[in-house]
Amino acid sequence: MGFSASIEKLIEEFEKLPSIGHKTAVRLAFHMLRLPEEECEQFANTVIDTRKNLKYCSVCNNITDVDPCPICANPKREKEVVCVVEDVRDIVQIEKTHEYNGVYHVLNGVISPMNGIGPNDIKLKELMTRIGTGEIKELILATNPNVEGEATAMYISKLVKPFEIKTTRIAHGIPIGGDLEYVDEVTLAKALENRTEL
Repeated sequence: MGFSASIEKLIEEFEKLPSIGHKTAVRLAFHMLRLPEEECEQFANTVIDTRKNLKYCSVCNNITDVDPCPICANPKREKEVVCVVEDVRDIVQIEKTHEYNGVYHVLNGVISPMNGIGPNDIKLKELMTRIGTGEIKELILATNPNVEGEATAMYISKLVKPFEIKTTRIAHGIPIGGDLEYVDEVTLAKALENRTEL
Protein backbone atom coordinates (compact mmCIF):
# COMPACT_ATOMS: atom_id res chain seq x y z
CA MET A 1 0.00 0.00 0.00
CA GLY A 2 2.99 2.29 0.31
CA PHE A 3 2.94 2.91 4.08
CA SER A 4 5.65 1.74 6.43
CA ALA A 5 5.03 -1.45 8.40
CA SER A 6 4.38 0.46 11.65
CA ILE A 7 1.78 2.73 10.02
CA GLU A 8 0.12 -0.32 8.43
CA LYS A 9 -0.02 -1.95 11.88
CA LEU A 10 -1.64 1.19 13.36
CA ILE A 11 -4.21 1.25 10.54
CA GLU A 12 -4.96 -2.44 11.12
CA GLU A 13 -5.54 -1.77 14.83
CA PHE A 14 -8.04 1.01 14.06
CA GLU A 15 -9.80 -1.27 11.55
CA LYS A 16 -10.48 -3.70 14.40
CA LEU A 17 -12.78 -1.12 16.01
CA PRO A 18 -16.51 -1.46 15.30
CA SER A 19 -17.82 0.54 12.30
CA ILE A 20 -14.33 1.62 11.25
CA GLY A 21 -13.54 0.91 7.61
CA HIS A 22 -10.17 1.20 5.90
CA LYS A 23 -10.48 4.88 4.89
CA THR A 24 -11.53 5.95 8.38
CA ALA A 25 -8.73 3.85 9.89
CA VAL A 26 -6.19 5.62 7.65
CA ARG A 27 -7.57 9.04 8.70
CA LEU A 28 -7.46 8.10 12.40
CA ALA A 29 -3.93 6.72 12.12
CA PHE A 30 -2.62 9.88 10.45
CA HIS A 31 -4.52 12.06 12.91
CA MET A 32 -2.77 10.28 15.78
CA LEU A 33 0.60 10.68 14.04
CA ARG A 34 0.05 14.45 13.71
CA LEU A 35 -0.70 14.88 17.42
CA PRO A 36 2.07 16.08 19.73
CA GLU A 37 3.78 13.14 21.42
CA GLU A 38 2.35 14.10 24.85
CA GLU A 39 -1.24 13.98 23.51
CA CYS A 40 -0.59 10.59 21.90
CA GLU A 41 0.79 9.26 25.18
CA GLN A 42 -2.15 10.73 27.11
CA PHE A 43 -4.59 9.03 24.72
CA ALA A 44 -2.80 5.67 25.02
CA ASN A 45 -2.53 5.95 28.81
CA THR A 46 -6.22 6.84 29.10
CA VAL A 47 -7.17 3.70 27.18
CA ILE A 48 -4.84 1.55 29.30
CA ASP A 49 -5.94 3.10 32.62
CA THR A 50 -9.62 2.82 31.74
CA ARG A 51 -9.20 -0.83 30.80
CA LYS A 52 -7.29 -1.58 34.02
CA ASN A 53 -9.62 0.29 36.38
CA LEU A 54 -13.03 -0.80 35.11
CA LYS A 55 -14.88 -3.75 36.57
CA TYR A 56 -18.43 -5.07 36.66
CA CYS A 57 -20.80 -3.84 39.36
CA SER A 58 -21.41 -6.69 41.82
CA VAL A 59 -25.12 -5.78 41.92
CA CYS A 60 -26.20 -5.03 38.33
CA ASN A 61 -23.22 -5.96 36.07
CA ASN A 62 -22.82 -2.37 34.82
CA ILE A 63 -19.26 -1.41 33.89
CA THR A 64 -17.87 0.86 36.59
CA ASP A 65 -14.75 2.04 38.36
CA VAL A 66 -16.47 1.86 41.79
CA ASP A 67 -18.44 -1.03 43.26
CA PRO A 68 -21.38 -0.81 43.51
CA CYS A 69 -21.83 1.43 40.48
CA PRO A 70 -23.13 5.02 40.93
CA ILE A 71 -26.68 4.00 39.92
CA CYS A 72 -26.90 1.12 42.41
CA ALA A 73 -25.28 3.25 45.13
CA ASN A 74 -27.65 6.20 44.61
CA PRO A 75 -30.14 6.25 47.53
CA LYS A 76 -32.62 8.25 45.41
CA ARG A 77 -33.06 5.44 42.87
CA GLU A 78 -36.08 3.11 43.24
CA LYS A 79 -34.36 -0.18 44.11
CA GLU A 80 -37.60 -2.16 43.81
CA VAL A 81 -37.91 -1.43 40.07
CA VAL A 82 -35.32 -3.19 37.88
CA CYS A 83 -34.90 -2.60 34.15
CA VAL A 84 -33.32 -5.64 32.47
CA VAL A 85 -31.10 -4.72 29.50
CA GLU A 86 -28.85 -6.68 27.15
CA ASP A 87 -25.82 -4.42 27.24
CA VAL A 88 -24.28 -1.59 29.27
CA ARG A 89 -24.82 0.76 26.31
CA ASP A 90 -28.58 0.31 26.74
CA ILE A 91 -28.34 1.94 30.18
CA VAL A 92 -26.84 5.04 28.58
CA GLN A 93 -29.79 5.30 26.17
CA ILE A 94 -32.41 4.85 28.88
CA GLU A 95 -30.68 7.33 31.19
CA LYS A 96 -30.77 9.95 28.40
CA THR A 97 -34.58 9.97 28.61
CA HIS A 98 -34.54 11.23 32.24
CA GLU A 99 -37.79 9.23 32.64
CA TYR A 100 -36.54 6.23 34.58
CA ASN A 101 -35.55 6.30 38.25
CA GLY A 102 -35.16 2.61 39.01
CA VAL A 103 -32.05 0.45 38.82
CA TYR A 104 -30.77 -1.97 36.17
CA HIS A 105 -29.67 -5.50 35.54
CA VAL A 106 -27.30 -6.05 32.60
CA LEU A 107 -27.55 -9.51 31.03
CA ASN A 108 -24.37 -9.07 28.97
CA GLY A 109 -26.04 -10.78 26.04
CA VAL A 110 -29.21 -12.60 24.99
CA ILE A 111 -30.25 -16.21 24.55
CA SER A 112 -29.29 -17.17 21.00
CA PRO A 113 -29.19 -20.91 20.27
CA MET A 114 -28.01 -20.19 16.71
CA ASN A 115 -24.87 -18.58 18.18
CA GLY A 116 -24.47 -21.19 20.91
CA ILE A 117 -25.59 -18.82 23.70
CA GLY A 118 -27.91 -20.39 26.26
CA PRO A 119 -29.46 -19.13 29.52
CA ASN A 120 -26.32 -20.09 31.49
CA ASP A 121 -24.14 -17.89 29.25
CA ILE A 122 -25.78 -14.60 30.29
CA LYS A 123 -26.36 -13.05 33.72
CA LEU A 124 -29.69 -14.77 34.47
CA LYS A 125 -28.54 -16.58 37.60
CA GLU A 126 -27.51 -13.23 39.08
CA LEU A 127 -30.92 -11.76 38.19
CA MET A 128 -32.70 -14.65 39.90
CA THR A 129 -30.51 -14.15 42.99
CA ARG A 130 -31.61 -10.50 43.11
CA ILE A 131 -35.25 -11.49 42.69
CA GLY A 132 -34.87 -14.06 45.47
CA THR A 133 -34.13 -11.29 47.99
CA GLY A 134 -37.76 -10.18 47.76
CA GLU A 135 -36.82 -6.51 47.24
CA ILE A 136 -37.86 -6.33 43.58
CA LYS A 137 -41.48 -5.37 42.90
CA GLU A 138 -41.31 -4.73 39.14
CA LEU A 139 -39.16 -6.05 36.34
CA ILE A 140 -39.04 -4.06 33.10
CA LEU A 141 -37.79 -6.21 30.24
CA ALA A 142 -35.94 -3.88 27.86
CA THR A 143 -34.23 -6.34 25.55
CA ASN A 144 -34.08 -5.46 21.85
CA PRO A 145 -37.15 -6.11 19.68
CA ASN A 146 -35.51 -8.85 17.60
CA VAL A 147 -35.86 -12.63 17.72
CA GLU A 148 -33.18 -13.13 20.39
CA GLY A 149 -34.37 -10.17 22.50
CA GLU A 150 -37.98 -11.35 22.38
CA ALA A 151 -37.00 -14.94 23.21
CA THR A 152 -34.90 -13.75 26.16
CA ALA A 153 -37.75 -11.56 27.45
CA MET A 154 -40.20 -14.47 27.22
CA TYR A 155 -37.76 -16.81 28.96
CA ILE A 156 -37.25 -14.34 31.82
CA SER A 157 -41.00 -13.70 32.18
CA LYS A 158 -41.59 -17.47 32.57
CA LEU A 159 -38.70 -17.77 35.07
CA VAL A 160 -40.05 -15.01 37.32
CA LYS A 161 -43.74 -15.96 37.13
CA PRO A 162 -43.65 -17.99 40.40
CA PHE A 163 -42.34 -14.90 42.24
CA GLU A 164 -45.49 -12.89 41.41
CA ILE A 165 -43.45 -9.84 40.42
CA LYS A 166 -45.03 -7.30 38.09
CA THR A 167 -43.24 -7.98 34.79
CA THR A 168 -43.56 -5.50 31.94
CA ARG A 169 -42.07 -5.24 28.47
CA ILE A 170 -41.05 -1.95 26.87
CA ALA A 171 -43.45 -0.97 24.09
CA HIS A 172 -42.43 -1.39 20.47
CA GLY A 173 -43.92 0.39 17.52
CA ILE A 174 -43.81 3.44 15.31
CA PRO A 175 -41.19 6.05 16.24
CA ILE A 176 -42.32 9.60 17.05
CA GLY A 177 -42.23 11.57 13.82
CA GLY A 178 -42.48 8.35 11.80
CA ASP A 179 -44.64 8.01 8.71
CA LEU A 180 -46.88 4.90 8.36
CA GLU A 181 -45.99 4.74 4.68
CA TYR A 182 -42.36 3.92 5.54
CA VAL A 183 -42.88 1.61 8.54
CA ASP A 184 -42.25 -2.09 7.97
CA GLU A 185 -45.01 -4.65 8.58
CA VAL A 186 -43.49 -6.15 11.75
CA THR A 187 -43.12 -2.74 13.41
CA LEU A 188 -46.65 -1.77 12.41
CA ALA A 189 -48.02 -5.08 13.72
CA LYS A 190 -46.23 -4.46 17.06
CA ALA A 191 -47.64 -0.93 17.19
CA LEU A 192 -51.17 -2.28 16.70
CA GLU A 193 -50.61 -5.02 19.27
CA ASN A 194 -49.27 -2.54 21.86
CA ARG A 195 -51.90 0.15 21.28
CA THR A 196 -53.05 2.13 24.32
CA GLU A 197 -56.37 3.67 25.26
CA LEU A 198 -56.61 7.48 25.09
